[in-house]
Amino acid sequence: MNYLNILLFAPPAEGQEGGGLMSFLPLVLIMVVFYFFFIRPQMKKAKDQRKFREALKKGDKVVTIGGIHGKIASMDDTTVMLEVEGGVKLQIEKSAILSDATQVGMTK
Repeated sequence: MNYLNILLFAPPAEGQEGGGLMSFLPLVLIMVVFYFFFIRPQMKKAKDQRKFREALKKGDKVVTIGGIHGKIASMDDTTVMLEVEGGVKLQIEKSAILSDATQVGMTK
């Protein structure tokens, strides 16, 4: 016996109205809440991050996901040459850049 069918399509009890559509209302409300509080903010954050990475240019001071602070020495489509303290250059993936270093307090 399938208990899900019994719960969803059970006739209303005596003296009650409603039925199939009203039983789906809580599920629809939960989906709307998930969209507006979880899915939509994540999509907006990903879009903003993509825009930031597309706008990078030579000379920008950045911070990587790993916490490395540096200045962009050169770029190509997918990688960035990052100049760090002491003139050392690191080649990293563009997707590893997290944010602008001026936003996290880098003053050099």
